[in-house]
Amino acid sequence: MTDNRPGDRGANRRDSGRSIPTDRESPVGAPVIRGDESVTGTRARKAVQFDPDDPGSLADAAETVRQFAAGSTNDDHLYMLRGAAACAALVRGEGSYKAAAERAGGDATVSFIRKWARVHDLPRSVRKQVALGRIAPTAAKHIARVGGEARLLLAWAAFDGELTVREVRSVASAVNDDVPIERALIDQGVTLGQLELTLTPETYRDLRRRASIDGVEPGIIVSEALEQYFE
Repeated sequence: MTDNRPGDRGANRRDSGRSIPTDRESPVGAPVIRGDESVTGTRARKAVQFDPDDPGSLADAAETVRQFAAGSTNDDHLYMLRGAAACAALVRGEGSYKAAAERAGGDATVSFIRKWARVHDLPRSVRKQVALGRIAPTAAKHIARVGGEARLLLAWAAFDGELTVREVRSVASAVNDDVPIERALIDQGVTLGQLELTLTPETYRDLRRRASIDGVEPGIIVSEALEQYFE
């Protein structure tokens, strides 16, 4: 049995002809989010890229993983993303989680590296919210345990439903035990797809008017309009 390496393109959902990314699409170790000034401000200039094909960069990744596993990040979400990138690059460069753990040494176990490498493999839309501090890195570890479309649904439900890390972990475990994501979220008091929006007075007026005339809930009209927009 071979190890699955982070960065490999996973299954994406096909919905009305659209491909929805549920895995990382950019190169492993690249600071796509960490290096984006619109997200991380001036800290973007210090973003480190870990190249799994460069021996020197791989050595830096190993050292970063060793420090990360020792708890040297001070719970800073950007440093955690850097640690996750280092984990992913080290796995790619060494060829397996086991080899990566042996190269890093210290407190870096196979389980630790696997969990954080999966965070690095999350799609850009989710990693951006982690960088902004809106999704806790520790919650992202559990979101990354879930595959396919459920991964995205859990990420946004965790954000909109203000789920705790423990609740995210419970939902992830339930989904991996074949419980439908909708059911798992309801058990935590969250309705999948429920989102509070603020509209302009004019849009609100017209939405309510059309919903009344058509005899439907406003959410039906909003959903149909957004489906057409995303086409």
